[in-house]
Amino acid sequence: MTESAGGSTDKPRRPVAVPVVALVSMTALGITALLGGLNEAPEAPDPLGPGAVLDQGLYSTTFVESRLTVEPPANEFEEEKRFVELLFDVTNQADATVPVGLPAQKIEQAFATTSFAGSLIKITPAFGEGAGPFAYALAKGGETQQLHPGVRAQVVLRYRLAEGQQPPEKITLDVASYELQPDFYSDVPRWQMISKEVSSRRFLPEIKARVTLPVEKGAAA
Repeated sequence: MTESAGGSTDKPRRPVAVPVVALVSMTALGITALLGGLNEAPEAPDPLGPGAVLDQGLYSTTFVESRLTVEPPANEFEEEKRFVELLFDVTNQADATVPVGLPAQKIEQAFATTSFAGSLIKITPAFGEGAGPFAYALAKGGETQQLHPGVRAQVVLRYRLAEGQQPPEKITLDVASYELQPDFYSDVPRWQMISKEVSSRRFLPEIKARVTLPVEKGAAA
């Protein structure tokens, strides 16, 4: 009796070997697909430190330092005040005066501002309620809330520490930038924060840079 032309079907099949490199490549591609594709993965912002200069479009900014400042009491009935201050050298690169402003309370509100402090879209660690922030620029006549075209000014952003509260070791800032874009209601270009629309009428600013400033101790006001 002769065997069939196909041979026995009970013989175990040899496993097919897949190179480890191929498995790793396929896994990586799967993760990339989950993140939105090869060209859509978000880029990490530039890490910067003290003395760094950043072109924010509307502003040219030098991140000078962060420091602890102590104000002595005005009289025997008051207590000293302690602040964490962030110092910037800012040049308004627009043709009109702009405000110093304040950081937005919520990140989704930031895109609507053109102020300098409004471009500081996240400050870590966060300070407690009542700590501020307070922001102003230093001018010959004292403090001001305006940044004039082409004029370099020192901007101070400060938070008050509660009694017994220790200052953080460092402050990290997520910083946005601006560009000239046609106005929504006209073709006239105006400065707008670079943002991405994440849903209907909801925009999140794009982070231009992440800046970390050690908090220097011992500064007196």
